[in-house]
Amino acid sequence: MGVPEVILGEGKSVDHLLGIVGALAERRLGALISRPTSLQVRALRSWHSPSGNTPRLKFLARDRIVRLSGPLGPHYRHGVAAIVTAGTSDVPLAEEAEAILRELGIRVVRAHDVGVAGLHRLLSAVRRLEAHQPEVYLVFAGREGALPTVVAGLVHAPVVGVPTSVGYGRGGRGEAALNAMLQSCAPLAVVNIDAAVPAALFAAQRFAERRPRRALRSRQRPR
Repeated sequence: MGVPEVILGEGKSVDHLLGIVGALAERRLGALISRPTSLQVRALRSWHSPSGNTPRLKFLARDRIVRLSGPLGPHYRHGVAAIVTAGTSDVPLAEEAEAILRELGIRVVRAHDVGVAGLHRLLSAVRRLEAHQPEVYLVFAGREGALPTVVAGLVHAPVVGVPTSVGYGRGGRGEAALNAMLQSCAPLAVVNIDAAVPAALFAAQRFAERRPRRALRSRQRPR
């Protein structure tokens, strides 16, 4: 797929997570851990592989992303991605995506707190971001989820809408934002609620060096 190995921390015991990290360390493979729990983070900070192949760990995005030293897969060409958030409540998710893109060597420009309720702020932010000629935009918004549609109508690059679980009342927890993005009259891609990691990896594929496609191996035996 041209994306790195990503381990979801949520739902795993500390022992399971450390076992996976140890197996990757034995093969000297790089990887990313997304959304580790606080208990997992404490364990990772003090963990040492019994074999001595303890990888260097980088704790990013306020410990929401952990980077294991080693190659992350294909090479990524130089490029620029833009990250836009509707409000400051969306920033932690945006930081997850930014950390991943930067670890892949992609330059990130960003504009925070430029939701449609303050349209004058958005217009000036878009002018500033467009000056960097980003090849993709990741736009995070909760509540009514209108921001990705507006951005997609203003910029010259594909937009990925990321609905966030910010809001309350009917349609809260990101449902209204997701539905609004799916109904956008401006063309854009939409990921699941709070899906910052899939959004970043989807965007990163735009920057991956192209390689010949591998044919799937047939399960049929030759006659």
